[in-house]
Amino acid sequence: MPISDNVSMFYGAKPHIFEKAKMLRKQMTKAELIVWEILKGKKMLDCRFRPQHPIDIFIADFYCHSLKLVIEIDGGIHKPREQREYDIGREAEMERWGLKFLRFTNEEVEDNIEDVKHRIIKECGQRKIALLNV
Repeated sequence: MPISDNVSMFYGAKPHIFEKAKMLRKQMTKAELIVWEILKGKKMLDCRFRPQHPIDIFIADFYCHSLKLVIEIDGGIHKPREQREYDIGREAEMERWGLKFLRFTNEEVEDNIEDVKHRIIKECGQRKIALLNV
Protein backbone atom coordinates (compact mmCIF):
# COMPACT_ATOMS: atom_id res chain seq x y z
CA MET A 1 0.00 0.00 0.00
CA PRO A 2 1.46 3.41 -0.88
CA ILE A 3 1.94 6.05 1.75
CA SER A 4 -1.49 7.57 2.27
CA ASP A 5 -4.04 8.46 4.90
CA ASN A 6 -6.56 5.92 3.55
CA VAL A 7 -5.79 3.65 6.49
CA SER A 8 -6.69 4.52 10.07
CA MET A 9 -3.63 5.46 12.09
CA PHE A 10 -4.40 2.45 14.31
CA TYR A 11 -4.68 -0.13 11.50
CA GLY A 12 -7.62 -1.90 13.11
CA ALA A 13 -6.17 -2.22 16.62
CA LYS A 14 -8.61 -3.73 19.11
CA PRO A 15 -9.54 -2.25 22.52
CA HIS A 16 -7.22 -4.58 24.47
CA ILE A 17 -4.24 -3.28 22.44
CA PHE A 18 -5.20 0.30 23.38
CA GLU A 19 -5.34 -0.73 27.04
CA LYS A 20 -1.91 -2.35 26.85
CA ALA A 21 -0.49 0.73 25.10
CA LYS A 22 -1.90 2.96 27.84
CA MET A 23 -0.18 0.81 30.47
CA LEU A 24 3.11 0.87 28.53
CA ARG A 25 3.00 4.69 28.31
CA LYS A 26 2.97 4.74 32.11
CA GLN A 27 5.96 2.37 32.26
CA MET A 28 8.31 3.75 29.61
CA THR A 29 11.94 2.73 29.94
CA LYS A 30 14.72 5.23 30.58
CA ALA A 31 15.77 5.09 26.91
CA GLU A 32 12.18 5.56 25.73
CA LEU A 33 11.79 8.59 28.00
CA ILE A 34 14.98 10.10 26.57
CA VAL A 35 13.72 9.66 23.01
CA TRP A 36 10.27 10.94 23.95
CA GLU A 37 11.87 14.17 25.19
CA ILE A 38 13.27 14.86 21.70
CA LEU A 39 10.06 13.84 19.89
CA LYS A 40 7.18 15.25 21.94
CA GLY A 41 5.54 18.54 21.10
CA LYS A 42 6.39 18.30 17.37
CA LYS A 43 10.05 19.08 18.15
CA MET A 44 11.23 16.85 15.31
CA LEU A 45 10.74 18.83 12.07
CA ASP A 46 7.20 19.72 13.19
CA CYS A 47 6.17 16.03 13.05
CA ARG A 48 3.77 14.65 15.63
CA PHE A 49 4.95 11.42 17.21
CA ARG A 50 2.84 9.32 19.53
CA PRO A 51 4.38 7.11 22.22
CA GLN A 52 3.35 3.45 22.62
CA HIS A 53 1.03 3.63 19.63
CA PRO A 54 -1.34 0.75 18.71
CA ILE A 55 -0.89 -0.61 15.18
CA ASP A 56 -3.07 -3.65 14.46
CA ILE A 57 -2.02 -6.28 17.03
CA PHE A 58 1.26 -4.49 17.79
CA ILE A 59 2.38 -1.47 19.78
CA ALA A 60 5.07 0.77 18.30
CA ASP A 61 7.36 2.57 20.74
CA PHE A 62 6.87 5.80 18.75
CA TYR A 63 4.81 6.47 15.64
CA CYS A 64 4.33 9.43 13.30
CA HIS A 65 1.27 8.81 11.14
CA SER A 66 1.91 11.63 8.66
CA LEU A 67 5.32 10.11 7.86
CA LYS A 68 4.34 6.46 8.40
CA LEU A 69 7.45 6.23 10.57
CA VAL A 70 7.92 3.84 13.49
CA ILE A 71 10.79 4.29 15.94
CA GLU A 72 11.67 1.31 18.10
CA ILE A 73 13.96 1.32 21.12
CA ASP A 74 15.35 -2.16 21.75
CA GLY A 75 16.44 -3.18 25.22
CA GLY A 76 17.95 -6.43 26.40
CA ILE A 77 14.72 -8.33 25.81
CA HIS A 78 15.35 -7.96 22.05
CA LYS A 79 18.73 -9.74 22.10
CA PRO A 80 17.73 -13.44 22.15
CA ARG A 81 17.48 -15.04 18.70
CA GLU A 82 13.79 -15.89 19.12
CA GLN A 83 12.92 -12.30 19.96
CA ARG A 84 14.97 -10.95 17.03
CA GLU A 85 13.10 -13.32 14.71
CA TYR A 86 9.77 -12.15 16.14
CA ASP A 87 10.83 -8.51 15.68
CA ILE A 88 11.71 -9.18 12.03
CA GLY A 89 8.30 -10.73 11.40
CA ARG A 90 6.53 -7.95 13.30
CA GLU A 91 8.34 -5.32 11.26
CA ALA A 92 7.52 -7.11 7.99
CA GLU A 93 3.84 -7.21 8.94
CA MET A 94 3.75 -3.47 9.56
CA GLU A 95 5.79 -2.68 6.44
CA ARG A 96 2.82 -4.01 4.42
CA TRP A 97 1.17 -0.65 5.17
CA GLY A 98 4.16 1.31 3.91
CA LEU A 99 5.57 1.92 7.38
CA LYS A 100 9.26 2.64 7.75
CA PHE A 101 11.23 1.52 10.81
CA LEU A 102 14.12 3.05 12.67
CA ARG A 103 15.62 0.91 15.42
CA PHE A 104 17.95 1.99 18.19
CA THR A 105 19.29 0.10 21.17
CA ASN A 106 18.99 1.38 24.71
CA GLU A 107 22.77 1.80 24.68
CA GLU A 108 22.71 3.97 21.54
CA VAL A 109 20.07 6.21 23.09
CA GLU A 110 21.75 6.49 26.49
CA ASP A 111 25.33 6.82 25.20
CA ASN A 112 24.90 8.86 22.01
CA ILE A 113 21.54 10.63 21.89
CA GLU A 114 22.89 13.27 19.48
CA ASP A 115 23.61 10.61 16.85
CA VAL A 116 20.16 9.10 17.42
CA LYS A 117 18.59 12.55 17.08
CA HIS A 118 20.44 13.25 13.81
CA ARG A 119 19.39 9.89 12.34
CA ILE A 120 15.76 10.60 13.24
CA ILE A 121 15.95 14.09 11.71
CA LYS A 122 17.46 12.66 8.52
CA GLU A 123 14.75 9.99 8.20
CA CYS A 124 11.95 12.47 8.92
CA GLY A 125 13.30 14.75 6.21
CA GLN A 126 13.53 11.89 3.72
CA ARG A 127 10.00 10.73 4.52
CA LYS A 128 8.64 14.27 4.07
CA ILE A 129 10.27 14.44 0.63
CA ALA A 130 8.88 11.00 -0.26
CA LEU A 131 5.38 12.19 0.66
CA LEU A 132 5.73 15.20 -1.63
CA ASN A 133 6.58 12.91 -4.53
CA VAL A 134 3.60 10.55 -4.05
